[in-house]
Amino acid sequence: MFFKYFVDTLKKDDHEILCTGREYREAKELAKIKKLDIHTIGKHGGDNKFEKLNTSTERAFLLSSLINSFEPDLTVSFSSPEASRVAFGLGIKHYIFNDSPHATAVAKLTVPFADRLFCPWVIPLREWTKLGLEKDKIIQYKALDPIVWIKRELQYNSRQEISKIQKKLKIDKGKKTLLIRPEEIKASYITDKNVKSSIGLIDEIVKKFSDEYNILILARYLDQVDFYKSRFEKMAGTTIIETVTDGNLLLKLADLFIGAGGTMSAEAALMGKPVISITPINFYVEKYLIKMGLIKKVKNSSTLTKSIKNILSQSPFVKHKNTINNNSDLYTMPKMSSKIIAEMEDPIEIFKKFLFNP
Repeated sequence: MFFKYFVDTLKKDDHEILCTGREYREAKELAKIKKLDIHTIGKHGGDNKFEKLNTSTERAFLLSSLINSFEPDLTVSFSSPEASRVAFGLGIKHYIFNDSPHATAVAKLTVPFADRLFCPWVIPLREWTKLGLEKDKIIQYKALDPIVWIKRELQYNSRQEISKIQKKLKIDKGKKTLLIRPEEIKASYITDKNVKSSIGLIDEIVKKFSDEYNILILARYLDQVDFYKSRFEKMAGTTIIETVTDGNLLLKLADLFIGAGGTMSAEAALMGKPVISITPINFYVEKYLIKMGLIKKVKNSSTLTKSIKNILSQSPFVKHKNTINNNSDLYTMPKMSSKIIAEMEDPIEIFKKFLFNP
């Protein structure tokens, strides 16, 4: 989602673009949905350290031949270790985006070698300089990364698409809908303790609220889909989404979002959806959104239950005119979220300033 609009914008400016990705369920399927042409090189390494190392090494090898023949002037990645290694080895400038300094393994393999690092202003410079990157190579923008697609996704009426999803998932329109996003269990910064913590909280949600509300669980991996299907297959009112689905559309139909990760929680908050975070990890982006009153973080089942009841028992949220567009048929959001979005910069425009004036 982040690079989809970067590619579209740069192509309109007549830049020649080569997009690469790895064999990764969500990325590959979302690219099809968003009509983004990607060369699939290598695969995701899973949650095993040995496999992560092997697949990363293999991917760097395969990328090196492709990039060497393409001869780019610049490589841009969301802190890809393989892109970092290949760009460094071939002497190609590498610009990276990163809003996740908590992903220390990736940061250590990419940040020190970056020619430019672009990041949200809420992340302190010390998070990058301590890794050896010079301060003058860091470009902060006053925006959170989901802004790139939120500002553009809100420009069209998606009622028909939402209606199709509701029908496909057999959502009871007479009930409010709770959307859950489990943790990224195969990320290097996630531990078994983290996973058990979020699973316990999700168990509590399904147990106490599946009779009263629609509960949707948007898993990240096929084995995660199977895990939650086996866990909740007999629970009426609970749906495990089996196919990759546009998260932006799911958020539009949800009345409450509960996230065990980071990006989708930020996306939901900026869209004006009530958000409860159950991740045990601390993110700078999340910290900012909590401060702004757009995310509530909980760590135990009693607080979680109380928060869900408080949010979903309220009358429908009062909507305000969306400053992103002037069409009343398009998506509207609460005044605070609309104001924050309107005041944020466009990371694409910030990036473009450095294409020819580094």
